[in-house]
Amino acid sequence: MTPMVHLLLLASLLSVAAGVDLEEKKGPFVDVELDVPEGTPVPHPVHQFQVPADANNFRLSGEGLDTFKISKDGWLYLEKPLDWSQETHYAFNVEALADENVVKGLITVTINVLDINNNAPRFEQNLYTASIKERTAAGVPFVRASASDRDDPQTVNAQLLYSLVSQIPNNHNVPLFQIDPDTGDISTTKEGEEKLKAREGIQYARGEDESIDSLKAKFNEYCPAQEIPHEQNPFFTCVEKQEKRRRNLDPQEDPDYTLVIRVQDMKGASETALSGIARVNVVVQPNVWVNPGPITIKENLKGDYPRIIAKVQSNEPDAIYSLVQKERRLRFPFQITPNGEILLTEELDREEKEMYILVVFAKDNHDREVDPPMEIHVVVEDVNDNEPMCDMEETVLEIQENEPTGSLVGQLKAHDPDKEGTRNSQLTYTIISENPAVQSSFSIDESSGRIQALRLLQRKEQKVYNLDVRVSDSDFSTNCKVTVKVIDVNNELPLFEKSYYGNHSLTEDTEVGHTVLTIRATDADEPDTGSSYIMFNISKGNDGDVFAVETDGQGVGYVVVAKPLDFETYPTYNLQIDARNTEPLTKNLKYGSESSATLSVSVQDVDEAPQFSLDVLDVAVPENFTKGSVLLAVDAKDPEGKEIGFKMEGDSQGWLEINAATGEIRTKDNMDREKLETFEVTVTAFEKGNPEKSSERVVHVRLLDVNDNLPKLTETQSFICMQNLKPVIIKAEDLDSDPFSGPFNFTFSKKTANWKLKQIDDSSAELHLAKKPIKEGTHSVTIDVKDKAGMGVPQLFQVKVCNCTALGYCYMPPHGVDFKPQLGTTIGILAGILAFCVIVFIIAVKRSDKKNKNRQQPEDGDQSPMM
Repeated sequence: MTPMVHLLLLASLLSVAAGVDLEEKKGPFVDVELDVPEGTPVPHPVHQFQVPADANNFRLSGEGLDTFKISKDGWLYLEKPLDWSQETHYAFNVEALADENVVKGLITVTINVLDINNNAPRFEQNLYTASIKERTAAGVPFVRASASDRDDPQTVNAQLLYSLVSQIPNNHNVPLFQIDPDTGDISTTKEGEEKLKAREGIQYARGEDESIDSLKAKFNEYCPAQEIPHEQNPFFTCVEKQEKRRRNLDPQEDPDYTLVIRVQDMKGASETALSGIARVNVVVQPNVWVNPGPITIKENLKGDYPRIIAKVQSNEPDAIYSLVQKERRLRFPFQITPNGEILLTEELDREEKEMYILVVFAKDNHDREVDPPMEIHVVVEDVNDNEPMCDMEETVLEIQENEPTGSLVGQLKAHDPDKEGTRNSQLTYTIISENPAVQSSFSIDESSGRIQALRLLQRKEQKVYNLDVRVSDSDFSTNCKVTVKVIDVNNELPLFEKSYYGNHSLTEDTEVGHTVLTIRATDADEPDTGSSYIMFNISKGNDGDVFAVETDGQGVGYVVVAKPLDFETYPTYNLQIDARNTEPLTKNLKYGSESSATLSVSVQDVDEAPQFSLDVLDVAVPENFTKGSVLLAVDAKDPEGKEIGFKMEGDSQGWLEINAATGEIRTKDNMDREKLETFEVTVTAFEKGNPEKSSERVVHVRLLDVNDNLPKLTETQSFICMQNLKPVIIKAEDLDSDPFSGPFNFTFSKKTANWKLKQIDDSSAELHLAKKPIKEGTHSVTIDVKDKAGMGVPQLFQVKVCNCTALGYCYMPPHGVDFKPQLGTTIGILAGILAFCVIVFIIAVKRSDKKNKNRQQPEDGDQSPMM
């Protein structure tokens, strides 16, 4: 580059960069990663390297040399506009030169091309064609209009929004179609499900010929006595033309509806969003697969069987029909014929089953469904085929003598097995006879069966009345028997055998259910009636409802312990027990003291063990519960008020301690849910003067998880072979549980063009090299791993890019710039060499000494040589 060209270029660069802080674009002569938006006007200054000493020029090598240039003063500039869709990043090397000699380098420059929204989204097709059947359920997609955008999919520039622009025709301004804004799936609306109709056409039965001759025959059926030949008859030719058109519908040429759809990028949220348009031609096809239900059939219907009750027709003329019942019962009186006729094979009984659910399948010869399964409800209509039934063989009722006219005697209960709420089960009650039949004594409500007295009844006149009541529905009737007993008026009081039953002593540990004593009372009214039936109840002195009276109604009562006794709460009880009848007393008669009795109960104190205030001791606390804080205050007291102490056992982790005097349980060490989530300790409360008197409670402790563990990479280094750039699998783990653990989110702490991350599952991701590396080396990538709650920290992951052996292991030659053994490794090697030398030296010295000794002590017979 000549000095003049250099000056002109520098002036151009400075003019382009006017208003830009050039200091931000300067940096040392080291590896650098830079971001440049696509479409940036050229020439554009990208970065200026500090010129190393003695350097007077620079040299680029690698990719993008026709796009990027560098001046002698270190300015890296853009000479051609960038296009993200063509290249997302560039990597090249820079060397500093003194004339043609390298004085510093090589350094690597990575250029990340930043995407701008300069590509409008486009549908895969300008025109889509689709068909849909009548009565297709709303929301079920029948065609998908997919679009794509050439902008960066990781940015909002490529996030698409689908919308429906117009529907043609739209006569009533009612949208019959809709499009999913995220997927482009097109379906019907609720209105479309109901209003979409196919074109009218001729219907053919299964296996029926659909030729022109068959069409002529059907035309003659509708239009008989036609003297004009079919070919010359304008009505027939019109029908023929329409039928051919219906059979050969072409959505592209003759659609029923045309939809105009739009796709926008940037999710349609910006006024600058770009868009694309497409059309969808829709043909509505007839749907003869119509549910004929619900089908109503009368029970016990007489006639010939099997009989046709309905018919279904598949949209596939050659479909094979099958019929099953949904409930899978043994009895299934239905069949289906090859042409879709549903047959009933026998009479139905509503009282046996009120409704059947039939499932009809239409399949092809390969047992594949050609229409969705159809559920048909068959309702069995009730007919009046059952007589009313009395609930009891004989209904026995009682009434006291001298009850006022109109008093309720009782109710006769009956039922009808026919369908409830219909005329078939509506009952009418009528008294048809009384015995004795001197005069009418009772009436009955026709609709409810309530029986009332029509006069004052005297027991001395008649003790028992027998009634015959007819119970009828609209067609049938039955007779029910009713017996009415006139019972003696309750004019006698129940009398206790004695008024005071004395004092009774019980220890406070007496078991519940223990009988204290037996009491007795008598009643002179008629036996086995409500007037003589005796109930006992404790009316006074039963504090805490500790006692109860059990009785058989025949005048004998048993006073029992109903709840545990406690001397410290109630040491004595003065009970009053009343005897009462179930029937009210006659007028002007009242219960007096003769119908009551008293007794006293003394509770004897025993030395009881301390008692806890709660039977269940459960506590749930966060695992980071503050050390030294009170976890739980155990409350216990000695019934006799004696001084008690507390102790605790079972704390295997040594996390807790208990205050022996107050029962407060505190944490004495930090707890860890990941080590132990639930545990139990046993707390004992004991009398200090008599430790054998003690009670135990188990304290259940559950530690609640907190987000105190960050997700960590299971491995922090790996390698990639330059010959086979397979991705590295990165895995993470978190000791916390949901919702403070997975799924994890893997992202780069800093955007990089050399690496890509792809999530595999909830706990792992793949780390890819974006392009083939230029040289070997170890690369450090900082990855953010966050848990479900968004907690995480950047973690360093080292990847060694290297040449590999045939077995796929990383091989690094033990020389050159890349081989840099650590200090510990170097010291170890030197120490080993030194030790080896010392051992060799010692062995050599020992062997030399041995040889000298052998020479100084010759064997017998040897002579020393003459000197």
